[in-house]
Amino acid sequence: MPLADGVLAMTASPQAQARTRIFARVLGPYLVIVTATAIARASQMRTLLSGFESNSMWPWVTGAFVLPIGLVVVALHQYWRGAAAIMVSALGWLTTLKGLFLMAIPETYISGANSALGAIGWWRAGMVIVGLVGLYLTYVGWVPAPHRPAPHVAGSAQTSGLPPD
Repeated sequence: MPLADGVLAMTASPQAQARTRIFARVLGPYLVIVTATAIARASQMRTLLSGFESNSMWPWVTGAFVLPIGLVVVALHQYWRGAAAIMVSALGWLTTLKGLFLMAIPETYISGANSALGAIGWWRAGMVIVGLVGLYLTYVGWVPAPHRPAPHVAGSAQTSGLPPD
């Protein structure tokens, strides 16, 4: 089985694979962009966190937007077979927890963020890992799978729900 298909899992249904690819197309580039900008602005992260912490409205409003995003991923992606599917599902749950923590216990979330920024070497290592996950998901989401033929006729029906590769 080709690598691009193997990362999505051999036993997953075509619908599950398509849904994983769709989420990977969004989450992969998002993680790469967030990681790159966070690393580029590493010296400003403490200032950004202080401003975020200074007004209790920001954690709540941010959590109110983050929570439904995580819940959408959890509701629409309940697949745990294959590396990409596991990453997408785990990101959905982690995003849901992040939104919940920001709304319900923001002090705990901000304390964890301050601790992470205090260990700058570990923070950077974590950012690199997140960036690599983003690159992997971007690959899975955007690189055409070799066995999937591209439609030859404009406007032909697609069964996967994905745009042509």
